[in-house]
This record gives sequence, C-alpha cells and structure tokens, in this order.
Amino acid sequence: MKTFIAFVLLLFTCCLVAQTPPAPQPAQPPVNPEIKQAQQLNSDGKQDEALAILTKLLAGDPKNYDANLTAGMVLDLKGDYDKARKYLMQAIEVAPPDRRLQALRTMAVSYAFTCSLPQVRDYETQVVESQLAAAKNLDAAATYNELARIDLECGNTDSAAEWYQAGYTTAHRVPGLPEADLDLWEFRYQSAKARIAARKGKKVEADADLGFAKVTLDKGKLPPDQQRFYPYLAGYVALYTGDYKTAIAQLQKADQKDPFVLALLAQAYEKSGNNADAMKLYRQILTINSHNPTNAFARPLARRKLGMGS
Repeated sequence: MKTFIAFVLLLFTCCLVAQTPPAPQPAQPPVNPEIKQAQQLNSDGKQDEALAILTKLLAGDPKNYDANLTAGMVLDLKGDYDKARKYLMQAIEVAPPDRRLQALRTMAVSYAFTCSLPQVRDYETQVVESQLAAAKNLDAAATYNELARIDLECGNTDSAAEWYQAGYTTAHRVPGLPEADLDLWEFRYQSAKARIAARKGKKVEADADLGFAKVTLDKGKLPPDQQRFYPYLAGYVALYTGDYKTAIAQLQKADQKDPFVLALLAQAYEKSGNNADAMKLYRQILTINSHNPTNAFARPLARRKLGMGS
C-alpha cells in the first residue's frame, strides 16, 4: 500500500512539473520613444532636429547607450567627425555586453568616413578577436571583408588583399560548410580580386577575375539575391579600367538605392563629360542617411563634389 501511495505522489508531482510553464524570459527594455523619433528624423535627413532631441536626452542621462550611439551616427552624417567620435566612444564605454561589438563597428565606420585606416583597423580587429574567441568564424570572416573593403576604397589595395584573404581563409575553417556557402565565399573572393586588380589598372587580370566570379554565380548555387551584385561588380571593374560606357550601362542596372553604386555611376558620368547627371547623383546621395561603409565612401565624396567640404 505504501508503495502504491508513493507511486501516486510521484505521478502527481511529475504532472505538476509537466504543466508548469517555463520561466518567463527577462523582457527587453523598450526603446525610448525619443530615440526612435530622433532616428526617424535622421533617416528623413533632419539631422539638426534629431540632435536637439538627443542632446536634451543625454543632458539628463549621459550614459544612455542608444542616445550616444545615435548621436555619433547623426554627427558623422553631418560631417562633424571629431564630435561624433566622442559620443561613439561613450557608447563603447557604456555598451551592454551584447551590444559592444555594434558600438565598435560603428566607430570603425565613423573612421571610414575620413579614411583613417589605422583607427578603422583597431576597432574592426577588436570585433574580429571577439568573434573568433566565440567561435563565430563566419561573422569574423564578414568583418575581415568589411575591413578589406574600407582599405580598398581608401586606396590601400595591398592591405585590402590581405584582409580579403583572411576573410576567405577564416570562412573555410568552418567544418562542413555547405556547397552553397563555399560558392558564396568563392564569389566574394573572386569579386574582391577583380576590384583590386581594377584599382591597380590591371585590366586583363581584372576581367579574368570578373569572368571567374560570373562562372561561380552562374552555377546557380548562390542565393538569388547575389545576382544583383554582378552589375555593380562589372560596372566597378569597367570604371577603374577606363571603359566608362560599359561602366554606365552596368551601374544603371545595379541597386540605385545603394549610395556607393550612385557614387560610382556619378564618377563614370563625370569621366564621360556628363557633369549634369553626375551632380544630380551626388545630390541624391545626400538624401540617403544610412550609417554604413557604403555611405562612408559615398557621402564625403558627394559633399566634396558639391562644395560642402567632406
């Protein structure tokens, strides 16, 4: 009888455990509506209004991570880089552990606006080291590629080649990488080699690498969205190897919402003597208010071309 009662109690306890809901996850803190408003104003090109909100918010809460990060990005878009980096440094110092890499990468992009390459490398390599320590090889490979692209667009082709190689090698250290991912990294690496060769004026080499990239793309194993990168790549190679007609034709088929594509197309128009359309594109670039490497390359160029400094 005692054994039967013990069994019933055990069964009852198990049922209670099974029916007990899992412990609720800690709620994420809601985004401050003032910060959301400032971010929207920034996206709308109203940087001064965004800063007014952020400055008031930071006066009462100087360690607010989102406010510092957003203020830094807004100031970069205004071209006030030194002041932007003061806010971004504060964001790094107060960043929650799960957002520290975001702050470091944002600072790297800030330095990309001025092609301050030693500082870009400092912050990007901090990100890479953290990603490798966490065994996130694909994330680290992507960061290597971002660093390589910044070096390339700032004119340091040899260093860019080294970082692209590091990204390619790091991605291939992932065991059991699917064939589609292998092809994706192959396409990225061949694209990088084509752009580096083009920047060095090596047309034959650049065209060959462009052809290899197209072969990989045509295998059909890559995600469909990768197809859209080919006109950009072909236009880039044509621009830097002096074929401006082809550059224009290809870049017109590329992503017209990408400020860097617009900057390349504007330069191709200028090289062809079409300054009117080039200026239209430079003005269009300044309506794009993203804080990323593509705009870090395009926006300062557009500001210079329009006589607004850098």
